[in-house]
Amino acid sequence: MNLHGARGPATWHALGYLLGSLCTAVLALPALPVLAVPKASRAWASWHRRRADRLLLVPPSGPVRVGAWRVLGWLGSCTATGLAFGLVVLLCAGNAVTTAVTVPLWWALPAGTRAGGFAAGVPLTGWGTALTLGTAQAVVLAALTHRLAPVLARLHARVCVTLLSPSVTESLARRVDALTETRAGAMTAHGAELRRIERDLHDGTQARLVAVAMRLGVARELLDEDPGTVARLLTEAHETTEAAMVELRAVIRTIYPPILADRGLAGALAALAAGSAVDATLDIGELGAVPAAVEAVAYFTIAEALTNAARHSRATRTSVGVARDGNRLSIEVTDDGIGGADETRGTGIAGIRHRVLALDGTVRVYSPGGGPTTIGVSLPCAS
Repeated sequence: MNLHGARGPATWHALGYLLGSLCTAVLALPALPVLAVPKASRAWASWHRRRADRLLLVPPSGPVRVGAWRVLGWLGSCTATGLAFGLVVLLCAGNAVTTAVTVPLWWALPAGTRAGGFAAGVPLTGWGTALTLGTAQAVVLAALTHRLAPVLARLHARVCVTLLSPSVTESLARRVDALTETRAGAMTAHGAELRRIERDLHDGTQARLVAVAMRLGVARELLDEDPGTVARLLTEAHETTEAAMVELRAVIRTIYPPILADRGLAGALAALAAGSAVDATLDIGELGAVPAAVEAVAYFTIAEALTNAARHSRATRTSVGVARDGNRLSIEVTDDGIGGADETRGTGIAGIRHRVLALDGTVRVYSPGGGPTTIGVSLPCAS
């Protein structure tokens, strides 16, 4: 996360942020007993963290999940800096605006009026002082606001982000929790996959092989007595064997598609895109050596995403991007369909998520109503 980018917030954006922080700090003072309640303080902190993320142009970090004492410490610091920084820019910006208004209207104001409303300013005694000193004061205050507001806004936002970001210990604890949950999901998915393979082999391949064995046994007994029946039984056994081989290859493809071994990931994805029911544009970068497990998950992810686009999204076009950045393999599949993808409704996204999380990868789904739908996956692929 880059909090020190060269390009800061615009002055108006910074002013709005600081004045908003001043208002919330003023409101927080009488509400401290309520905000000291953990649930209320976390909601308050999460809202401020989202404001800080937007100002710093960083991705939203989600709800605050640091300890209660960290939140209370942030509450005191945020209130103090919000009051101090907000009052500074309020004085600068307010006096700049008031000066700009009072300078041309000095003649209609009471005698002794100074340029600027609530701070010491230039006494307006004539057009000379109004146009020179008054204008100079307005320009200086405006320039000071322009310079100070973005700096103070960034400083306040960085304090907020720093205090509300988890410590190394908290990050490790959250990581352990995530890995524990991922492991449980992966074990559940693995168990379901094993049961599916066992069921497919038992109900399909094994049943056909039993039928072949029975036909061959009958044929052996009738070999000398009824050559015609033997020939028919051998023909049926041959056809059943071929059907069993087809089913066995189908089961193997669900474990590790042979096309990956034959053509590699790029070639397998090209064949997948060519056979897609929806027009698919494929963009593959230089992938290098990718572990077999990662290849299989990438292949099944894209296959499922293309199937979803055809069956559920009513899409007419899809784009598939696969690239490698160091030790991460990134996948992005976008379609022009109706959007609204929901993994709780059996659209295959839950299966994608289980496969990816089993390899400690990440999944993001963006599918607003009306589309488009984008599924992004990142997988570790260190050799």
